[in-house]
Amino acid sequence: MKHFLKRFMSAALLLTTITFSTMGAFQVPIQAAEASTASTDTADTDWPSAPDLVSQSAILIDADTGAILYQRNAHQKCYPASTTKILTGLLTIENCSMNETVTFSNTAANSVNPIEDANLGTLPGEQYTVEQALYGLLLYSANEIGYGLAEHVSGSLSSFVDLMNQRAAELGALNTHFNNASGLFDANHYTTAYDMARIARACYNNATFVNIDSTYTTYTIPPTNMSAEERTFQHRHKMLKNREYAYEYCKGGKTGFTDESQYTLVTFAEKDGMRLICVLFQCPDENLRFVETRTLFDWGFANFKKVTSSSNQVSSLFSSDNYYTSSVFTKHKIDFDLDATYITIPNNGDTGAITMEVDENYSSTNDNGNLTSQINFIYKDNVVGASSLVISADDTRHSGSNLPYLLNESTQTSLEPKICLKINVWLLAGIGIVILIVLYCVSAHKQARRRNMRIRNRNRRF
Repeated sequence: MKHFLKRFMSAALLLTTITFSTMGAFQVPIQAAEASTASTDTADTDWPSAPDLVSQSAILIDADTGAILYQRNAHQKCYPASTTKILTGLLTIENCSMNETVTFSNTAANSVNPIEDANLGTLPGEQYTVEQALYGLLLYSANEIGYGLAEHVSGSLSSFVDLMNQRAAELGALNTHFNNASGLFDANHYTTAYDMARIARACYNNATFVNIDSTYTTYTIPPTNMSAEERTFQHRHKMLKNREYAYEYCKGGKTGFTDESQYTLVTFAEKDGMRLICVLFQCPDENLRFVETRTLFDWGFANFKKVTSSSNQVSSLFSSDNYYTSSVFTKHKIDFDLDATYITIPNNGDTGAITMEVDENYSSTNDNGNLTSQINFIYKDNVVGASSLVISADDTRHSGSNLPYLLNESTQTSLEPKICLKINVWLLAGIGIVILIVLYCVSAHKQARRRNMRIRNRNRRF
């Protein structure tokens, strides 16, 4: 028995050693890739301490990387008020030419309270160009302009609202539902600071939108077919040049207010090649929102840097834990190429500490059956970058990506997922122990039978 236990422990130790060695072999490529980019500085890096805000919901993101630098209740449902109009403006730009004529219906012209709601006094049948209407929408926040543009783009307000919600979902604003084009209060018209930042990112990346929205001088709509008077106005955003809270890096944005939403604000800023977006919701004071926005911008510009992550570094982050076991994997043939990407980290941050996760809540399938998901790059539990991951159902396409997939040898065109073997060391060790116990029991049983036979044979001699 002692000899058997000795052999048993030796075999168990050998099995455990082999199991760990096998796990190590599967992890070597990923570990090696991570080690090649790791910094020699192993000191722990804390996320920069953020300023305190009065606004109840806020977020600061990098417009280029999608990195979230600051957030407070960023996924809390809020009423956006007139910040809604940035999506109305974006959809108009995406679907219209600037010289098209917008004719305002009786419903659009009379859709606002002329005393309480921001408006330009547009008359039924009055005509603006799309460009003039966009200036009235984004700078002066005229509510009837939003209604008129909605009808011009989609034929009706309800159809335009459907388009708004569809586009918002495409941009990753998944906790948003719009019910009008202007932001007038409606209990079923809501968003979050995070979602609004995603919408604002698309706006900031549209050159036509920025050209209009960054206007700090006055703008004039000349006499129209219904009015002999000029309409001159300026941007309501007070952080633009020559305004009360002027911020030299401000590139525009959108203000908002209703009794239910309190004061809201979306702002764009750029400094030294870094473009940031700040969204503030539920601010109790009209001017405090500008002060807090500037505070967040100064903090962001002072504490973060944008760095490049190569395609090799990005692909090395794919593993069985964060990709192959996600719900995104194997839904379609893999046909994608994830190029080098930018990430935003603290000034003293280490790119070697970045990990990756597939955002399973951010996915959509287009008419061609292609699945679009999002990859988040994580540093200190913060999202410091994001990239779209498109997985195609088209078997005839081929990608030169260095991400882990195999070319189908039979067709030479379609890309099949690699077979991924995920090993649980403790499960293997447990199975090995059970096998050894079974072998021991079988061996003990055979030895007992042989011993009994020897005793019976010995008894027969006597």
